[in-house]
Parts: sequence; C-alpha cells; structure tokens
Amino acid sequence: MTVASPDIRTARRAFPPAFAWGTATAAYQIEGAVAEDGRAPSIWDIFSHTPGKVANGDTGDTALDHYHRFREDVRLMADLGLTSYRFSIAWPRVQPTGRGPAAQQGLDFYRRLTDELLAHGITPVATLYHWDLPQELETPSDGGPAGGGWPARQTAYRFADYATLVAEALGDRVSTWTTLNEPWCSAFLGYGAGVHAPGRTDPADALRAAHHLNLGHGLAVGALRAALPSAAQVAVSLNLHVVRPLSERPEDLAAARRIDAVGNRVFTGPMLKGRYDEDLLEDTAHLVDWDGLVHDGDLAEISRPIDLLGLNYYNPTVVSAPADAGRLPRQDGHGGGQSSPWPGADDVAFHLANDDLTAMGWPIDPTGLSDALLAMHREFGLPLMVSENGAAFEDTVSPDGTVHDPERTAYLRAHLGAVADAIAGGADVRGYFLWSLLDNFEWAYGYDKRFGIVHVDYDTLVRTPKASARWYSEVIRRGGLD
Repeated sequence: MTVASPDIRTARRAFPPAFAWGTATAAYQIEGAVAEDGRAPSIWDIFSHTPGKVANGDTGDTALDHYHRFREDVRLMADLGLTSYRFSIAWPRVQPTGRGPAAQQGLDFYRRLTDELLAHGITPVATLYHWDLPQELETPSDGGPAGGGWPARQTAYRFADYATLVAEALGDRVSTWTTLNEPWCSAFLGYGAGVHAPGRTDPADALRAAHHLNLGHGLAVGALRAALPSAAQVAVSLNLHVVRPLSERPEDLAAARRIDAVGNRVFTGPMLKGRYDEDLLEDTAHLVDWDGLVHDGDLAEISRPIDLLGLNYYNPTVVSAPADAGRLPRQDGHGGGQSSPWPGADDVAFHLANDDLTAMGWPIDPTGLSDALLAMHREFGLPLMVSENGAAFEDTVSPDGTVHDPERTAYLRAHLGAVADAIAGGADVRGYFLWSLLDNFEWAYGYDKRFGIVHVDYDTLVRTPKASARWYSEVIRRGGLD
C-alpha cells in the first residue's frame, strides 16, 4: 500500500470487549529439540549451521527449550493475563520429510500445548508456516533434483497435505488458523536476497516462490475448510509495507508504486482480488514468464475467501528514485545482503522515516500501523488482527534481577494507541499479538536482539518478565489504554 505522510490524530483508547490480547512466537525461534521425537531438519537448521549465515554462529538447536518448558511458558502467559497466544507449528516436526503420514509424537506436542493453553483460558491461534520448510523439500536426500523448495510448484501441494494433517489433529482444539506468516520474507529474503533460509539469490526464483506461496495458501485454505468445523476462522499474516514516497515528485511516486507492487500487491492481489496487477507483471516480465508460471485455475484457488487478515507491522518504508543523493541502506528489519529482495525494483533508494530507532536500526513510527489497518479496511473490508508488532532494545538487567525497559513500554503504548486510532476510524480490528513473548533466536541476528517482554538468560534459560510485561498485563486487565 502506498501511503502519504500521516496527519496528526487524536487517539481514542477504547478497544472492543472481545478484543484478543496476545503475544506471538515462532517454532524455530523458541522450541529447540530439533532432533527429538522424529523431527527432521528444516531449511533453517541447515542455514543456521552454515558458517557466516547467522550472527555468532548461533542456531536454534536449543533455542529456549520451549519444547520441554512449554508448561512454564503457558503459566507465564496466564500470569500476564493473556487471552490469546499465536504460535507456529513446525512442519518438519509434524511431517519430517514434507510428505507422507504425520509423526504422531510431533502432533502430540501441539496437542499438549493447546490443551495447556485452553486449561489456562488462553485461546490458541495456530500458524501453519513460519519459515521452517522441511529440508527434504528443498534438497531431497534421495538424489532427486536439487533446487526445490517454494520455487517448485509441488511444494504448494505438499503444504496443503500438511495443512490437512494438522487440521485433522488439532481442529477440535484450535478455532483460528493462519496459513502463512510473512510470505514476502520467505520468497524474497530466502530466494532473492539470500539472507534468510535457504539462502538462494535468484530473483526469478523469488518470484516463482511468491506465486507458489500464494498457491500454497489457497490450497491450504481449501484443506482447512474441508477438515475444520464450520465455525473455524482462517487467516493469513502479511508484512505489508507501508510505502511512502520521499516527495511528491513523479519519480518518487513511481518508485513507491514499484515497491508497493512487489512488496504488497504480489500477495494481496491474488489472495484478495484474484489477480496479479498488470504493472507488477510488466515490472518483472524480464525475470519470469508469468503466463507459464500461473496455471489455469491458480488464481481462483489462491483467492479462496478468508475470515481474517493478519498484519505484521514494524516500520514504514520510505522510498525515492534511485538517483536521489540521500540514498541509505534498507532498514526494514530483515537484514541486509548483496542481492536485492526487490525483483523488478532493485534500484529504488530507501530512506529512514526518522532517526528514532530501535536496537535493530528500525525507525519508530506508530502512525504507519494505523495507516496500514485503515488502508486494508477500506480496500478489502475484512476483519483484521495485528498479528505481529514489537521492538528490540538494549535491555538492562538490574542488580536485583529485574529488567527495566521503558523504551519498549513507550513503543507499545504508542502502537496500541495507533490500533485504537484505526478502530476509531472504522477498522474492524479483532486482536493484537505482541512480538514477542520471549527473547529468542532472531533469525540471521542470532541471539543478539531481544524482542521479548520476558527476558531469557541464554545460559540458564531462566525467564524473567520485564517491566513492559507488567505494563501490558495491566493494559489487558483494564481492557485498554488510559
């Protein structure tokens, strides 16, 4: 979505009575136990063990040992008063090779986790895919052709089969399902820029991956509908880029259009409108044969109706024409790299929205969140949820063991205010899932960046709620902000 610079608003702080107050995590970032109970490697296991790919050589081998400590973590959630918890299911724990029957021990873990959540009055929200593709689907060990993964059409069909297995096992416990988390990252950072697993750097493969993620989403929606009770809700979580041109110059507006196409509409177009926009196809025609890539019936499959649209937001994206003298490296929270994650728009200049930055170097601008929610409400009219929002800061542990993080509290207050602004503007926002419950393995940044409202000592794995956790707990108790 291309969004003009925001106006100043007067925020209302009211939230609906049934608003879901939650936190979010991802399996590879917290579970550990990567070789237990039949789990096979994912692309992130291989990527994190590849020298030079992750800061400090960190891996998710142990992570936070949530696999063994989930009951402790659920008690933490209950103590904070959370009403919902969004977690992801590790595909290689449930279906180790990405094919065939389910590993019941893997499904049993998620049965235990959801039972524990329900016993504490916490609504489970399950994400089927948060980037941990079974490695066997990327590079088969049986001598089959390399170069699989999401650029290969068959992966979309394997994903639908996996969705069926999980839905049949957990459909009696979980009523809200997300197909994909941030497919933009999976496609363009994993197959274009190479800074995420599997680390490939082919812009054509990135576009093929985007289409097959879209197809996988649509096929999974169909699989979920077939396996779940009729009252179940199905969603997708997109990290939509709030694209703002640096100026109103035609060149900057054109740059914003190009980024909006390959950052947003490459997913919202087929998923929510049943089409790829012509400007996107024209911008990328030199990279991929869209007529050959998109088969008859694909767009109808991809655009199966969903019940909720999840929005992951961290900061806006300010762009200009490439010749602008103020060009800066991309600062969107997903790492840098020699290759561009923007096929068809890789010469656009990116700029920081302001100099109020998190520890990730991301600008803090809560107006982008209200802008995004209102834009999605106006364009698509769907119920919405903020499926991720949060910040990393240099947290300090006091001598008495407490963790004071006033910067995070201020960040959360401002962004929840932005959600309230969007609700006041008419957006049907059903919930907010803070990223993240726990400090964790932050992908290519390893354990260097802390997003959690609960501090984790990575040597002892002791969990300590930060001051921001207590603040969020009070917000939940009151049902909103002051």
